Amino acid sequence: MSRLSLLAEANWLSADRARAYGRVLLAMTVLLAALWIGLARNGVDRMGHPLGTDFLSFWAASDIAQSGRPADVYDPMVHGQREQELFPDDGKQGYAAFFYPPTYLLLCLPLALLPYFWSLAAWIGVTFLAYWRSVRALLPGPGMALPIFAYPAVLLVAGNGQNALLTTALFAAAAHWLDAQPLLAGLCLGALCIKPHLCILVPVTLLASRHWRAVLGAAIGVAGLVLASLLLLGADTWRGFLHIAPLARQTLEQGLVEPGKMPSVFAAFRVLTAPLPVAYAAQIAAGVAAAAVLIWLRHARDAAGQVAALVAATLLATPFLLDYDLTLAAVPLAWVFARAQAGGFLRWEKIVLAAAFVLPLLARSLATWFSLPAGPLVDAALLAVVARRLAAR
Repeated sequence: MSRLSLLAEANWLSADRARAYGRVLLAMTVLLAALWIGLARNGVDRMGHPLGTDFLSFWAASDIAQSGRPADVYDPMVHGQREQELFPDDGKQGYAAFFYPPTYLLLCLPLALLPYFWSLAAWIGVTFLAYWRSVRALLPGPGMALPIFAYPAVLLVAGNGQNALLTTALFAAAAHWLDAQPLLAGLCLGALCIKPHLCILVPVTLLASRHWRAVLGAAIGVAGLVLASLLLLGADTWRGFLHIAPLARQTLEQGLVEPGKMPSVFAAFRVLTAPLPVAYAAQIAAGVAAAAVLIWLRHARDAAGQVAALVAATLLATPFLLDYDLTLAAVPLAWVFARAQAGGFLRWEKIVLAAAFVLPLLARSLATWFSLPAGPLVDAALLAVVARRLAAR
């Protein structure tokens, strides 16, 4: 058998081996998390960052908003000062910016009701439970806890105190409900307006496939969150967000977030030292191609598969994607695996699923140390295997 066939068939990657590798990954995850927490001093890790890193931004935003001045969340001086007050460090930790819209600030609002570390624990616990329940619903039979727990992206989300477990749960719930309860699925997709760059292809999928009740649900979800943010946080908060929004683009263009941390097409070209216009052109081309795939799949009969394709396409379409956002790939991974369990794996599926599963563990190191931005290639392969299955149904 040729080396190419070894990859295409991947018969060596048996169920027993996959479970063994999963157990090793899970054990490494638990050990690394315990070491990271155990070596911290006064809540600050060995790198000088507070445990939960980005969660500091969310907690500080909540604390400012609860003081009756929610628009000040979008003043970097005020927001940054509150972070420094919580973790005084002589400027070593840097500033964790808050570029999220008021719809997300609305979600953050209760966080400062608890002390920082209790709030962080509650945040990770609740969002992980949502992630677990929603992804588990896409998987067949018993024994599915291991891959969900061992997925390396989960550790990245927890370590950064980020929200990717929540956004993954929303996509997974939409995949589970789109056929049986499309209005509810639409509400989940509409709720992704808390991170607008992750829902840029949602209208493409819903409109092209004529999921009209889901379109209505998404519209209700967006309108409800926007209206609630206006009522509870005020119009000045939206003005503050719109005023600070260009800083997010500057962060992307000026490399204030290292491109190696971002497995997007735009960042891949920046890692390869491409000029900004070239990186933007490549990102636009990837987004258009991803949208074209979704339109091509508009007649697919598997609604869950359409959402799986939507998620895989989103990973290619958005330029602002951090490695912890690869948690989203759990949705297409679960969908393809479920279909393979029912009818067997197709050629190349095993190796693509394996690559997508370990990508969060390796993406940053490959891009930063070896200038090998593997993220877009693996994401494109994942979209391809989802599209092939959907087109055949």
